[in-house]
Amino acid sequence: MIIKSIELREIRLPLIHFFETSFGRTTERRIILARVFDNDGAEGWGECTAGEGPFYSDEWTDSCWSTLHEFLAPMVVGQNVENAAQVFSLMRPVRGHRMSKAAIDNACWDLEAKRMSVPLWKHLGGSRREVASGVSIGIQETPEMLLEKIRKEIDAGYQRIKIKIKPGWDLRIIERVRAEFPKIRLMGDANSAYTLRDIPLFKQLDDFDLMMLEQPLSHDDIFDHAKLQREIRTPICLDESIRSAEDALHAIELGSCRIINVKLGRVGGHSEAKRVEQVTRENEIPVWCGGMLESGIGRAHNIAMSTLAGFTLPGDVSASLRYWSQDIIEPPVIVSDRGTIIAPEKPGIGFDINLSRIESLTVRKELVHSK
Repeated sequence: MIIKSIELREIRLPLIHFFETSFGRTTERRIILARVFDNDGAEGWGECTAGEGPFYSDEWTDSCWSTLHEFLAPMVVGQNVENAAQVFSLMRPVRGHRMSKAAIDNACWDLEAKRMSVPLWKHLGGSRREVASGVSIGIQETPEMLLEKIRKEIDAGYQRIKIKIKPGWDLRIIERVRAEFPKIRLMGDANSAYTLRDIPLFKQLDDFDLMMLEQPLSHDDIFDHAKLQREIRTPICLDESIRSAEDALHAIELGSCRIINVKLGRVGGHSEAKRVEQVTRENEIPVWCGGMLESGIGRAHNIAMSTLAGFTLPGDVSASLRYWSQDIIEPPVIVSDRGTIIAPEKPGIGFDINLSRIESLTVRKELVHSK
């Protein structure tokens, strides 16, 4: 297929309720959408999942816009590629910037699946249509508010509860949650807020039967995590540290984790996510899909990725209405009362794009086309 042009948009999408982590509080998402066109008029959509500031990663909305507009999109437009998997290699001259690359990479996978008239999840090699869903709950203003949110999500059927933790909002909070909900599948996400000096704390957390502790130490570390994993029973899950299949293999070989979170943006899109999934599956390390407060487009891509065989744990792919009063896809993503999502059978990402909604949210737009 020949990539004729790439349209970039930034939309502003307000959250129903703020989402707080150890990095800070988010009330509105600034999201870049990539719309890729081929010479036959077909199109595919991707989403850049970078945050509004360089806190989760060194990419953020404004840096991604410049990188996409000035470098990545011009590298791809006008190119004749045999398949979507080749697109990531076209962008290889740019080091890093994986969230920016993922927006284009994923859009090309959506485009190719539509050209083939197959659902994206099948095109990726998904092995099951129904995927398990969990939720991520941010830091709340009071423990009582957290308990109420957890109760609401359990009643909605979600199969796993993840709560954000940080120093001062950790041991006593998890103790209260476990006392209230002794049998739920519970995990804590630290977003790199701790150091090896906190080993005594993590040993105490061993008493609460957590599924995992996600990224407790530095965002770019696999060595200290290996030391920590030897000291505690609770499985460590790596998130920010894993940007490629090679990172995953090194972490597994060092014993840095027993679980890995795969985020499409963090690894650079479907092309690399498939490689990460293969490495982890061959080494019997379970993976799950992490979330980045995506709109429906990013959420649809996450659903497709979650159908791959290695994704054996409930991910962060939850219903649209948990975050947005109105999403930018139709129908919105819904979760069944048994805590699952059914991957759609329509070609590509499987959802219709609400262009009028996107237009109303758009604050800037650029078209990069071949000369």
